[in-house]
Amino acid sequence: MNSRTEEKIAVNILRLAALSAIAVLLFVIIYVAYKGAGSLTMTFIFENPRDMGREGGIFSAIVSTFYLAALSSMIATPLGVGTAIYLCEYTTESAVTKIVRFGSDCLAGVPSIIFGLFGFVLFVIYLKLGWCLLSGALTMTFMILPTIIRTSEEAIKSVSYELREASYSLGATRWQTITKIVLPQAVPGIITGVILGVGRSISETAAVIFTAGSALATPESILESGRTLAVHFYIIAREGISMERAFATALVLIIFILLINIITYALMNKFIAGKKT
Repeated sequence: MNSRTEEKIAVNILRLAALSAIAVLLFVIIYVAYKGAGSLTMTFIFENPRDMGREGGIFSAIVSTFYLAALSSMIATPLGVGTAIYLCEYTTESAVTKIVRFGSDCLAGVPSIIFGLFGFVLFVIYLKLGWCLLSGALTMTFMILPTIIRTSEEAIKSVSYELREASYSLGATRWQTITKIVLPQAVPGIITGVILGVGRSISETAAVIFTAGSALATPESILESGRTLAVHFYIIAREGISMERAFATALVLIIFILLINIITYALMNKFIAGKKT
């Protein structure tokens, strides 16, 4: 077998892998849409659930999901990006950086139920915050922090060192180089990590139930309990309350995640195009 034949086989295998991934995504979306589209109405979206989810809608769950995702990403993003900047720009490879990276990788592998128990003991009981969205968001911060750290670190590392040298040669300080040169170049990779973190916070169930609770009412502040879309879907599907409404909730959750990705990538591409011009 010559090299050209081997390359064609490899390309076809890679193409098949890519198409398989897309096929799985489309199958999940189409199946959930087929099962849940019949119950997806404006009333379902803008009414609060009643009778444990048998009637009403999911408006309170949408609000709780938004609060939890926004708050956890607002806390985790500066911490994660700041850690990545410190590791890449202000330290050399040493035992300290290896320990930080090892700890981050270990944290990424901890099961979500452990995070839930940790958040329950620390935030709900010890700090006496109770079951509330703030407790859930703080717990989710620990969960998504490793993803943001690692993706931001790789994005910063990918910026050419020649750009840094050119900046230093013009008299810029290290901080000016980071903020004006490095971070703008690393924005796409950093945003990707944040999106992954937001997606995990939106779809998490076990850790959220232990910390944010599962109240059906619409939360008026982050110090009140709330039921996210993922938790609502889990509860009504597990208890067999209404599978039609469960699939409709799952469909809204998928649409929510797709919209976040589409809007974010559109803004990111616009930002990149603006830099090139």
